[in-house]
Formats: sequence, structure tokens, C-alpha cells
Amino acid sequence: MDPPSHPAGDSADGEAERPAALVPELAAVVERWNPQGMALLRAVHDSGGARAVTVIGPADVNTTLLRTELARFEPRLTLSEPRADAVSESAPPAVALILLDAGTIIGADTLGVVDRLRADGARLLLAMNGVHAHRDWHAVRERDLELLAASGAGDLDIVPVSARLAAAARAAGDAGLLDRSGVGALHARLTAAAAAGGDRPGAVTGRVLADTRRRVAEQVAVLRSGAEAARLREERALLLAGRDGGRATAMSTLRGQLHLARVDLMTEIGASIRALHTAVRAELDRLRPAELGGYPTRLQQAVTELTGALDHDIDQRIAELSARIESTDRGSPTRRRDQAPRVGPDPEPRHRGVEDHLMIALGASAGVGLGRLLVAPFSLVSALDVASVPVTLLLGGGAAAWVVRARRQLADRAHIRQWVADALVNVKAQLEQRVVTALVEAETTLADHVVQASTARMVETDRRVARLEAELRRMAAEQPGQLAACERDVRILDRWIAPVETNDQLGTQ
Repeated sequence: MDPPSHPAGDSADGEAERPAALVPELAAVVERWNPQGMALLRAVHDSGGARAVTVIGPADVNTTLLRTELARFEPRLTLSEPRADAVSESAPPAVALILLDAGTIIGADTLGVVDRLRADGARLLLAMNGVHAHRDWHAVRERDLELLAASGAGDLDIVPVSARLAAAARAAGDAGLLDRSGVGALHARLTAAAAAGGDRPGAVTGRVLADTRRRVAEQVAVLRSGAEAARLREERALLLAGRDGGRATAMSTLRGQLHLARVDLMTEIGASIRALHTAVRAELDRLRPAELGGYPTRLQQAVTELTGALDHDIDQRIAELSARIESTDRGSPTRRRDQAPRVGPDPEPRHRGVEDHLMIALGASAGVGLGRLLVAPFSLVSALDVASVPVTLLLGGGAAAWVVRARRQLADRAHIRQWVADALVNVKAQLEQRVVTALVEAETTLADHVVQASTARMVETDRRVARLEAELRRMAAEQPGQLAACERDVRILDRWIAPVETNDQLGTQ
């Protein structure tokens, strides 16, 4: 298509409704690649004389940055210094830009300003500045629109903008980010509202076409570089590297932590049993002979308390292990709770043996010898010599009874100590079996959770890999067509950019 012979600012037959008299082919290219530029062309095409825009809002950094970014767009707008209200002006402003906070609901004062300016016939635009810093700005905007509608200003819209995103887009040369910032859309609306058509329509058209061509050229460079396909292939490689869903790592961590827990708990059981044995021996030495018979019950109570403390430690270690391997969100696995180990049957009665008979003989002998020693002075008197014999026998019998009783108590204590030692050995074995059983059950449950979670991740990974491969195939199939379409749009823009600039220069002369 040859360039038009008429100036770019004139309208061809049947094209008067298009911005800056763009032919359908060129208008379609601009609308597809630069919708905000098309909105600006519509505003310039419909504009009359230039007017100033009164800015009503806080005099803060965000407002200053927004005014700076708006000043970078063409055609230039005359923006006043920000003020709280427009009552200080001699005449009501023709166009006013009211800035709203993205994190605060519109207040009654601002609604009053809106009502007053609408009553004065001013053309109003509302912008919500700083949306990048507030996640809930959508809800705030909807609430502001509801309040505006309730006050009779339901025809007004609120444009979300972020001057910081616009500045970042300008620094990075990212046209898409600039569009998402909303500053370009706000400039187009301000241009239409303020009728800021002071620049020649041909000059504005030329700038819009040049910006559109730059965007198409950037897309052509991206398509030819294959950067998007390389990024997708790299992402696919990363997914394939972790295709097992982390199962190997989780199982290795599980086995290592279970072994560490087993060692720690076994060591704790040994220390607890030794401490209990020491305490029992000291307690047996302090008990009266009459209390020895009920000591098995007291030992069973101590073993039950020790088992409860061990169960708490086992549950804590399993919970820590479950949280560490991050295999499930179902909480710590439950385990079977058995009764505390029994200390065994009560000790059998101690049977008398040769030692007991020997102690009786030794006691009697010692008693008789002691008696003879005590009654030796009486033997000097012949009348008392015969009478000392019963006394000697009585003392010998008493000494023998005392020795036998003391020996029996010592033997009973030794018998209980030996029973306690044997019982605690049995308790220790049962507690160790308790730990092993609990850890094996936990390993089975946690391993099942690991397998289920890793299987779900493997399925999701396969789905993502399939989507990436389909996207790569689609890109490979569509890239030639997309590249040809972009090059065609570049040729269309190139055919129209030079005539527009020439007509603008002729208009200047």
C-alpha cells in the first residue's frame, strides 16, 4: 500500500471517525500493539484547545512522581501543583484530577469536593495512585465506587495507576510493564478531558506510530533470539532433574533420623534404668524390715512413671521427625500404646540353707563365749559356779537369736536387691523393645506418606513437563507465522511513519 497523498492530519473519505485519519490497516496494527497509543490518538483527534489540569491530592512523593511520569508523555499536559481543594482558585477549574489513596477508603471531605466540582461544571477524573504498595486495592476501589454511586457520582470511574511501576518500566524499557502501570491510560484520559491537542495531530500520530514500531521490533528480536524457548527448555530440564518428587532425599532423611532417634532413645533408657537402680538400692538400705514385703509394688509404680516419660520422648521425636521430612500435613502419626512393663512376679520367699544353720551355730558359740566371759567373776565363788551355767546358756541363746535375726535381715535385703536387679534388666529389655516397635511403626507410616506425597509431585511434574513440551512444540510451529506477521506490521508502519513526519515538517514551515 502506497503512503497517502493527503496530510496525516486530514481525514480521507469514510475515515473521519478514525483517530488522526488512520486507514483501517494501520489502525488495526496500532490497536493490536499499542492500545494506549490508540486511546491517545482518539483524544487528540477529538481535542480542541489546550487546557490546564488542576491536581487535587496530597503533596507527597507519590504525587510528585506521578506528575513527573505524566510529563514524559506527549502531548504535554499542564498540571498544577497538588492542593487539598480547588476553592482557592478565582474560578472553578475546567478539568480536575483527584488523587485517591490505594490503601484508604474515600472520605467524606473528598466526596464533598467531588460534589462541589461537579456542581460547578468541572470535568473530573479520579486516579488511585500507588496501587503497587497495596494488595487489597481492588476491594478499596470497589468500595470507593460504591460510595461515589451513593453520592450521585456513579458515572465517574477510578483509574488505578502506579508511578513507580512506570518509572521501573521506563528504566527497563518494558512496554508491557508500562501498560500495566496505568499511567499511559491516565494520560490518554486526561488528554481527552483537558482537550490537550495543542500539538499538531500529525506529530502526535508520528510519535504513536514510532512507539508502536519499537514495540513490534522488540517482539521480533525476542522471536529471533529464541529466549522464550530457551527459558522453557531450562525449566523443563529442572523439572526432569527432580522427577522423583524428592522421594530419594526424603527416604534418606527418614532413615537417618530414625537411626539417630533409636540411638538417642536407647541411650536415654540405659541412663534412666541406671538412675532408677541407684535410687532403689539407696531406698532399700533405708527401709525397715517390715516394709520389704511391699517394695515390689513401689518398684512397679516407679517403672510406670519411667515408661510414661519414655512415651512422651518417643512421641516428641516422632513428631519432630514427621515435621522435618515434610512428608505429610496430617500431623504426627499415631502409634499403639501398650501397658507399662511389668516388673515380674514377686520375689519368692528366701529358703534357709547351710549358711543359716552355720550362723545359728556361730551365734550360739559366740553367745556362750560372751556369757562365760560375763559370768567369769562368779566362778570364783564355788556356790555361784553352778548357778552361772544357766546364765551362760541364756546369754548364748539370746546372742544366737540376735545374730540369726540380723543375718536374716541382711539376707532378705540381699535377696530383694538381686530381685530388683533382675527385674530392671527385664524392664530395660521391654522398654528397648517398646522403642523399636514405635520407631518401626512410625517408619512404616512416614514412608507411606513420603511415597504418596512424592507420587503426587511426580504426577504434577509429568503434567508440567507435558505442558512445557506442548508449549515448545506450539512455539516452534507458530514462530514463523508470528515472525512473518510482526515483519508485515513493521513494513506497514514504515510505509506510514515517514509521510506523517514529512507532513508534520511541512506544517511547521
